Amino acid sequence: MRKIFYFVFYTFLFPLFSVAQEASVSADELFSRARKQAFEYKNYVQAINLSKQALQQAPEYTDISIFLGRLYTWSDKIDSARNVFDKLDKRGVQDEDFFMAYASLEYWNDGYTKANMLLDKGLSFHPDSQDLWFLKAKVNYSNNQYEPAQKAIDNLLKLNPKHTEARALAKNIQDFLAKNTIGVSYNFVHFDKQFDDNWHIVSASYKRATSIGSVIFKTNYANKFASNGLQFELEAYPRLSKMFYLYVGTGYSNDVGIFPKYRTGVSVYANLPHSFEGEVGYRQLYFSNSIWMYTASVGKYYQDFWFNMRTYLTPGSESISQSYAATVRYYTKGANDYLSFVIGSGLSPEENRSNLLDNSPYKLKTFKVGAEYNFSINKTNLFSLSSTYYNQEFRPKERGNQLDIILGYSKTF
Repeated sequence: MRKIFYFVFYTFLFPLFSVAQEASVSADELFSRARKQAFEYKNYVQAINLSKQALQQAPEYTDISIFLGRLYTWSDKIDSARNVFDKLDKRGVQDEDFFMAYASLEYWNDGYTKANMLLDKGLSFHPDSQDLWFLKAKVNYSNNQYEPAQKAIDNLLKLNPKHTEARALAKNIQDFLAKNTIGVSYNFVHFDKQFDDNWHIVSASYKRATSIGSVIFKTNYANKFASNGLQFELEAYPRLSKMFYLYVGTGYSNDVGIFPKYRTGVSVYANLPHSFEGEVGYRQLYFSNSIWMYTASVGKYYQDFWFNMRTYLTPGSESISQSYAATVRYYTKGANDYLSFVIGSGLSPEENRSNLLDNSPYKLKTFKVGAEYNFSINKTNLFSLSSTYYNQEFRPKERGNQLDIILGYSKTF
């Protein structure tokens, strides 16, 4: 009889007992278990089953339905996720998290039009939602709609000027926003010992934004060592993907000594997670011989600050010359309004002093510190003012001071 009882219990009564136990567990407890399975164990199958059980007890529990839609999204079950979100939409759900979850699904699957429609609806209920504004900026940026992306970023930064990810995205949007930019700059250089004459450098540039990145043509005129010279430069920033883009540059001058005969440069940039960015590349200058420099940098946006560390390494016959610079930038408003400070050592090929790299004096010690202020008027008129102080060992154990002042203006249209 005992064997018959056990057989009946485990075959018929135990499953009923287990179901009764599950029924006694509240929807909130099942929701908590589902979240634990999803976030701690990445077990989306079990999380989906627990969420469904919770919804059987509480069919109108909106948070669980939204979470179930997210679980289907993360499991790449797009049709199931849309089915859940569509039912919530028909119910007239107005939760901010619902619009974020549904619009994110469409954004990740290139449904930019539907994502924008959902975000506009969500923002009508939650006009101060930073998450909705930021997602709207990303959706439009990915769809090459740069003006709506910029408007979304502007609205977000008005709500929270310290939004780190918005600062990083604003820089990328700015590269595409203005189709044309013309600019002029004047650089005054004074030496107290190294040279008798001041230097004067005037630059004019034209930048064109294209669907694959920006192209810049620049002409530089310089008066150095009481002599005049011209240099022509062409630079491009082609986009490879949402994460990677290139810098490709070249320049030519027939006035060797004032400028290098020609220069080349290539860098790969990466927009990294958590608002980091990185770069690796090379620069080459040719005077009577080629000078090869290898560069790397890492940058980080944090609230309304941008931090950057850069190095140039120049292999020589006996040693490797090194240049380092640290920059801190504080954004006062938009992408073109900031105050920055730099401190470093060594010479950089990006400076108007690159002709000092010839004949290898770059192996001598140099210290620099500087500041720059950029501001815009009506977003299309950009002004800049910078000053840099150098203390350079231009001959062994003999140092001199140098002061650079640069004024710049550019117009976008």
